[in-house]
Amino acid sequence: MERIRKNVLAQLDMTREHEEEELLAVIDEEICRQAKERVIPFNWRRELRMQVFHSLRKLDVLQELLSEDDITEIMVNGAEHIFYEKQGEIFAWDKSFSSRERLEDIIQQMVGNHNRVINEAEPIADTRLADGSRVNIVLPPVALEGPVVSIRKFPKHPILMEQMIAGASINWECAEFLQTLVKAGYNIFISGGTGSGKTTFLNALSEFIPKTERVITIEDSAELQIQGIRNLVRMETRSVRADGGLAITIRDLIRTALRMRPDRIIVGEIRGAECLDMLQAMNTGHDGSLSTGHANSCQDMISRMETMVLMGMDLPMQAIRAQIAAGVDILVHLGKLRDRSRKVLAITEIDRMEKGEILLNPLYEFVEIGESDGKICASWVKRGELIHRGKLYAAGIKWEADRE
Repeated sequence: MERIRKNVLAQLDMTREHEEEELLAVIDEEICRQAKERVIPFNWRRELRMQVFHSLRKLDVLQELLSEDDITEIMVNGAEHIFYEKQGEIFAWDKSFSSRERLEDIIQQMVGNHNRVINEAEPIADTRLADGSRVNIVLPPVALEGPVVSIRKFPKHPILMEQMIAGASINWECAEFLQTLVKAGYNIFISGGTGSGKTTFLNALSEFIPKTERVITIEDSAELQIQGIRNLVRMETRSVRADGGLAITIRDLIRTALRMRPDRIIVGEIRGAECLDMLQAMNTGHDGSLSTGHANSCQDMISRMETMVLMGMDLPMQAIRAQIAAGVDILVHLGKLRDRSRKVLAITEIDRMEKGEILLNPLYEFVEIGESDGKICASWVKRGELIHRGKLYAAGIKWEADRE
């Protein structure tokens, strides 16, 4: 393939952009020429044609994996070792890059398309592909065995709450409860481990936002697929540019968003000091704001938020907890279970501060019953009633418990 690729490159006019059909015609011509010199089985020609095309126009050997909808993660450990995740299982792929230099070319193509920089001086970068897939790249000398690329794929069409119910990630009762809270403007924070589906769930929740509102999304790499909101502003961070341009952080974007008359602010993920800015936004009239963070439980998410606030400002712990208790209304915790399914594990209300501690009010909990054919059998158990209903009443929504 490398020989055909080099010959095709030699025939192309590199001073202009070639149409897809034109490029494929040159590839076909070169394959026919090579077939006269050595036998190329007819059933191999189509695959060879696409491999050469992908190496010239798209992402080389990775393009085949990116084109498969049921592959959710692609992991490149150097030029020779590629793995992918499909239906929760990880498989080794039998294909590889022709050389380390070719992999490095593809990496520069990835970061260059979104004004990112990666080199030996800055060997770590986050970017995204044209289809929205999230990409993390680590180069030597940090990565000892060669360039490492991790690609988190997202569905071409966002997964709606109805699909999550059909897939048993949540039940109707919990989904309707959250729909009511989103419409009423409750501030909701989604927690979970890596791969638990936080971004997917945040997308699903966003479909309940009233279509007349102005929504601003803030992300490191744009992944959210907010649907149906016409007054939508999407913002993305920027790393330090090679030409000396300053970095633009999540903190910068949250502060800017507050001057843009948002009804709601959605931050894709909180990882550090920007937690303080997000809490202040939630506490200054931007009800209905949403965000996600890494944690092992709802209680652990509270502890992590305290730590992240301290990264940005040295405040008394009581003041930090007061900010959390006043700003965040609901915690939703997600998890990836041993049968590889993703579930909503808990929905919890932040009640109040008492004696310096934040009190939580469990509302729904995922409870396992057993296993059948390798699948976990469980149900969502209601643990309590919503205590703080002021936002419901302000939105003109009467709570069911009040009707009884």
